[in-house]
Amino acid sequence: MQRYSILWADDEIDLLKPHILFLTEKGYDVTGVNSGADAIEQVQEQNFDIVFLDENMPGLTGLETLTEIKAAKPTLPVIMITKSEEEHIMEDAIGSKIADYLIKPVNPNQILLSVKKVLDNKRLISEKTNSSYQRDFRQLGMQLGDRLSPQEWADVYKKLVYWELEIDETEGKSMAEVFNMQKDEANNYFSKFIMDNYEEWVNKEVDDAPLMSHELFKERVFPYLKETGDTPVYFLLIDNLRYDQWKTLEPIIAELFTVDQEEMYYSILPTTTAYARNAIFSGMMPGEIQKKYPNLWVNDDDDEGKNLNEAEFMEIMFQKANQKYKFSYNKVTNLQAGKDLVGKMSNLHNQYKCNVIVYNFVDMLSHARTDMAMIRELAADESAYRSLTKSWFLHSPLYEIIQQIAEKKGKMIITTDHGTIRVKRPFKIVGDRNTNTNLRYKHGKNLGFTDKDVYVVRKPERIFLPRENVSTAYVFTLGDYFFAYPNNYNYYVNYYKDTFQHGGISLEEVIIPYITLSPKG
Repeated sequence: MQRYSILWADDEIDLLKPHILFLTEKGYDVTGVNSGADAIEQVQEQNFDIVFLDENMPGLTGLETLTEIKAAKPTLPVIMITKSEEEHIMEDAIGSKIADYLIKPVNPNQILLSVKKVLDNKRLISEKTNSSYQRDFRQLGMQLGDRLSPQEWADVYKKLVYWELEIDETEGKSMAEVFNMQKDEANNYFSKFIMDNYEEWVNKEVDDAPLMSHELFKERVFPYLKETGDTPVYFLLIDNLRYDQWKTLEPIIAELFTVDQEEMYYSILPTTTAYARNAIFSGMMPGEIQKKYPNLWVNDDDDEGKNLNEAEFMEIMFQKANQKYKFSYNKVTNLQAGKDLVGKMSNLHNQYKCNVIVYNFVDMLSHARTDMAMIRELAADESAYRSLTKSWFLHSPLYEIIQQIAEKKGKMIITTDHGTIRVKRPFKIVGDRNTNTNLRYKHGKNLGFTDKDVYVVRKPERIFLPRENVSTAYVFTLGDYFFAYPNNYNYYVNYYKDTFQHGGISLEEVIIPYITLSPKG
C-alpha cells in the first residue's frame, strides 16, 4: 500500500504527539509544525499528500494559511480543525475548497477516518464496488435465464446501468471487461425476448404488455396534465437519450427539481425518430398513421424530413382524446433555436398548460460521432459519450430552459423516443437502391440475408408498420450488430464500427426513461 505524507500545522503540535504516533503506526509519515508560516514554507519546499490545519493559530490564522497553501498547491487537500463552531468560519473554510472539517477535541480514529476519506476514497470505493458487483454478477446471470416480464427486464437494465456507472468510477476499471460480457449476454437474451413477444404486445394479445411509444400520452401524459391542475407542465423530449445518459444528467437536474417518479417504457420498432417519435405525438402506430393520414406520413425513401408534422399529430391526438388543454410545440435542432426558446419561456408559461419541447442534441451528437473524426475521438466509448453529453448539457440553452422552468415553478416531464447502441459487429445484407439507409434496420422487397441473428418481419402489418408493396419485409439487427453491404465491405465496416446507431433491438435502444419532476422550494 502507498505510504502517504501528512503535514500537520497546530500551535499546540507537541500536545498532538499521541495522534501523530497513532498515524505513524498506521503507515503515514507525519511532519508537524506550529505556525501557518511554517506550514506554507513546508508546502513550498516538499510534497505532501494532505494537510491538517488548525484554524485558530497566532500569527497567520488557519483561513489565511489555507489561502496561501491553495495558491501554491491548488490540488493539495486540506482538512481544517477548529475549536470554533461559528457558522461563518465553516462557510469560509468550505468556500475555500477544504477537503474536510473537524471540530476539537478530535480523537485519533476521527483523524484516521478523515485521512482515509480523502486519500483512500477512490481505492476503497473501487474495492467495494468490484466486490459488490462480483456478488451481484452471479445473481444477474441467473436472472437472465429466467422467464422475465417486461417490467423485470426494465429492472435488469436499470441494475446493469447502475453497475456500469459504478464501475466507470473505479480506479483502473478492472471489472469493465467482465461487465461488458454480461451486458452482451443480457442483450442476447433480451433480443430473443423481443422477438418472442413484440407482435403479441402491439396486438394487445397479452395482459402484461409494456407501456409503448404510441400509448405514452394516453396512459401517462394526459392523466398527469389533469393531476397537476392549473400548473403548467413541460413535456421535454430529448431525442435519443439513453437511460445511462439520463442518470448522468440527473444529479445536475436534481439541484433544481425533485424526481417524483422514474419509470421505464418501451420504444416501438424501428427504434428511430421517424417511427417512435411520430408514434408518441400521434398516439398511433406507424402503419395506422400511413393509412389514416397518408398526407402526413413520410416514407423512409422520401427526401423531406421525417418529423415535420408532429404539431399536426398532436392537434389530432388531443382532439381525439377530447383534451381541451392549450398546448405549444417547440422543436430545437440547433444552438440558435435553443437560444430563441430561452427568450420565449415566459410567454409559454403564461399562455399554455402543456408545453412540448423536442430537443435534438443527443441525436445530432450520435450522428456527428459517425461523421466527424474529432467527435469520434472525443466520444470513443460509452463513458466518453456520457461525459460529452454532460459537458454539452451544462453549457447548453437546454440547461437554461430547465432553470427557467424551475424558477417559474412549472412541472416537468423528461423522456425520449428511443436510445442508441455502440455497434461492433457487421452483418452482411444485400438490398436494391430503394432500400433504406439505416444501419440497424432495413425494409424492402429484395433483401438478401441469412435469417440467423436478425429479427425478420415478413408481414409488417402484423406489427403495424407501413408496407410499401406486397413483398416488403422488415429486418432488425440484434445486440451490437450493424448492417453492411458486400460492396466496399471492409471500408464500410471500418467506417461504422464503434459508432452509435439506433433502429434495432437492444436494451439501450428499446427500454427508455419517463420521468416526472417537481420544482424544489
